[in-house]
Amino acid sequence: EATIKLIDEGNTIPFIARYRKEVTGSLNDEVLRQFHERLLYLRNLEEKKAQVLASIAEQGKLTTELRNAVEAAATMVAVEDLYRPYRPKRRTRATIAKEKGLESLANILLLQMTKKPLEEEAADYISEEKGVGSAQEALEGAKDILAEMISDSADYRTYIRKLTMNEGKIISKARDEKEKSVYENYYDYEEAVSKIPGHRILAINRGEKEKFLTVRIGAPEEKILRYLEKQVIRRDNSQTKELLKEVIEDSYHRLIAPAIEREVRNELTEKAEDGGIKIFGKNLEQLLMQPPITGRVVLGWDPAFRTGCKLAVVDATGKVLDTVVIYPTEPQKKIAEAKSVLKRLIKKYNVTLISLGNGTASRESEMVIVDLLKELDSRVEYVIVSEAGASVYSASKLATEEFPEFDVGQRSAASIARRLQDPLAELVKIDPKAIGVGQYQHDMNQKKLSDVLGGTVEDCVNRVGVDLNTASASLLEYISGINKTIARNIVAYREANGRFKNRRQLLKVPKLGPKAYEQCAGFMRISEGDNPLDRTSVHPESYGAAEELLNRLGYTKEDILNGKLSGLARQVKDYKKMSEEISVGEITLRDIVKELEKPGRDPRDEMPKPILRTDVLEMKDLKEGMILKGTVRNVIDFGAFVDIGVHQDGLVHISQLTDKKFVKHPMEVVSVGDVVDVKVMSVDLAKKRIKLTMKL
Repeated sequence: EATIKLIDEGNTIPFIARYRKEVTGSLNDEVLRQFHERLLYLRNLEEKKAQVLASIAEQGKLTTELRNAVEAAATMVAVEDLYRPYRPKRRTRATIAKEKGLESLANILLLQMTKKPLEEEAADYISEEKGVGSAQEALEGAKDILAEMISDSADYRTYIRKLTMNEGKIISKARDEKEKSVYENYYDYEEAVSKIPGHRILAINRGEKEKFLTVRIGAPEEKILRYLEKQVIRRDNSQTKELLKEVIEDSYHRLIAPAIEREVRNELTEKAEDGGIKIFGKNLEQLLMQPPITGRVVLGWDPAFRTGCKLAVVDATGKVLDTVVIYPTEPQKKIAEAKSVLKRLIKKYNVTLISLGNGTASRESEMVIVDLLKELDSRVEYVIVSEAGASVYSASKLATEEFPEFDVGQRSAASIARRLQDPLAELVKIDPKAIGVGQYQHDMNQKKLSDVLGGTVEDCVNRVGVDLNTASASLLEYISGINKTIARNIVAYREANGRFKNRRQLLKVPKLGPKAYEQCAGFMRISEGDNPLDRTSVHPESYGAAEELLNRLGYTKEDILNGKLSGLARQVKDYKKMSEEISVGEITLRDIVKELEKPGRDPRDEMPKPILRTDVLEMKDLKEGMILKGTVRNVIDFGAFVDIGVHQDGLVHISQLTDKKFVKHPMEVVSVGDVVDVKVMSVDLAKKRIKLTMKL
């Protein structure tokens, strides 16, 4: 209830996770997001129930029993099932039969008590006026009414859906077996609905969408029909038994099965998408939280063939110092000329690191770089950086505003350099979907994907915090409580008035009111400002408590700047007592102490650093049994792709991740950005496939 209240008051997830731990019992941002999602679902469910009850009441058909059943329903599907018989229908075969006055004949058949032959029973319903020309026609109409009645029963549907989920199979066949495609594994395939993993669902769905496969659900039909017969045929009446069997079969095949198949497939797809989106979010988080490489001048290299390789030299603060185009690759192959340009740039700007994009011609560029490094008298290293999304960024409105005088290639080279210096600050400029660390991303619910990825970026940016005096508008807009407009206003205010001296100045920014200030202030850092607490993640609302704490322990705020507070945690003997004395929650007090010990610490420092290389391997150099260091580039349901420095990422299959335990999902063992030791199992040069193992 307390957490719901916080959300309803308009507090953001990062703010609640960081500054309201007392209220939530320290729930982290991931749990809070799931909580929020569930809350929205349940609220929508309540709304749906109210609509359904109102609609049934309007029809004058609402009984106490039905009201209780709707109110007790735990899912949208259960509510839909209960509403089905009362939902206004378009004209069906059953409604037409009812218009012909055949409902009471249907009821006679359902009672199963008639002693008369059915033709005789139906003869009473022949009517020129109503358009019933014969007894047979009357019986057909009554059968249609019964079939719909059976199909509309919520209990039957619930049972059949559950049985299909537990015992059904998903079956895919080729539309044309002779046609070659990537879906050949699924040309004659079946798997239990209850066991099929998400990535196979998404693959089958895509194969069907691209018209290579036909897909259906194979349900345990015999069991379902026997169950329905048991429910419907209550008396052993020789007159009605066979007719009711026909009705049941028609009801199942024509009305129930197609609907259940749709629902089962939707549920499978939704589950698969949720799983895929979760992996995407986790991978993105790992990528964004990669440690920055600070204090180095970096040369960004956007490789290409015909149009040449674009280079950008970027200083330690991310400012572009120079850009140039060289042509060391086919067709020009001006290697000597390229090397002399590179040597000049490296010497002039004291470059110590080259950030090479992994796009086309990356392999050939790498050869030139390695060759060059051997000829230099100073130490320069290089890293291959994922180029995913760089082209999206360099053609965007944002890049045009940032580098109006550059062309697309120069912007891309600058972005590739900055990705190494501060991955988070650079990658936030790109739509998270374009960063490419998932699987089947285009087959998913795009709104859901955007929401999850946007939330992931927001959590990462707030976990790290931003420097208020250097952060770009694209970074600021992910800060808790800040939208695009306010982010631009902050930058405009900074440009007009110079550096921010303290957090309170934020309140002078147009459209940034007290609520937004409360939400954002703790995540904005100011180094060299008026108040040393502004460079920490202590929230302004707790400044009084922080100053009181320092005072009691014999320190001043200035001691934050000179690193005198490193053993502070040991000096607080009784947290409970101290928190009461300075009127702050105990969890908040512990957070304050932790922050004062290491002001503005970067959580990314604990992540594995990227591998810096000075030499190159080629695919043909790989031998079975070789042990290499690699970086995990992508984690998917069936394994992980690892960059071992040979342009082609190798696959560590889920079965090869570890021999210590059974692995349900690769995420249990590896994350994007992890540096791992791998052994080469096999190399297929023709198919460009490398199989790796982490079982060393």
